[in-house]
Amino acid sequence: MSYIPRLKKDYNERIVATLKEEYGYKTVMQVPRLRKIVISRGVGAAVADKKLIEYAIDELTKISGQKAVATTSKKDVASFKLRKGMPIGAKVTLRGERMYEFLDRLITSALPRVRDFSGVKTSSFDGRGNYNLGVTEQIIFPEIDIDKVNKISGMDITFVTDAQTDKEAQSLLNELGLPFKKN
Repeated sequence: MSYIPRLKKDYNERIVATLKEEYGYKTVMQVPRLRKIVISRGVGAAVADKKLIEYAIDELTKISGQKAVATTSKKDVASFKLRKGMPIGAKVTLRGERMYEFLDRLITSALPRVRDFSGVKTSSFDGRGNYNLGVTEQIIFPEIDIDKVNKISGMDITFVTDAQTDKEAQSLLNELGLPFKKN
């Protein structure tokens, strides 16, 4: 028998039934699911120092457990001394088992390490059922060694669901364990 992540098992056994009952879906296929998690990080200072991109890629790879890639600029911006095709950030897209593993680590170990944490905002939905979360420090992840960090910087985490509305997506993420602020 192969290994199944805890959250994936929980989704299949409990969350599908809960959401199906709550929203009155006729089939299991109508129940929204988490499609992918995209972790991205902009490195504006990489225009001057190319090593910063390598640090960002290395840190995202450690955090996600999957190789990150550099993102490049799409056009020239003279005021930023930016040329088309220059590396200016890093990103990694997680799907399947790794996605559920990362979400589990984010909820159980990384978010509780944020100072004065009271939950994530409910206002960060995009209107199409996707949720964006900004993290200000990469050192909240236990995989990052604080002594080897050259600069503290944040990252954006995007949860892409196939929910039709923000309310359905919030219910899905809430059932998966994402701690939303209480209003």
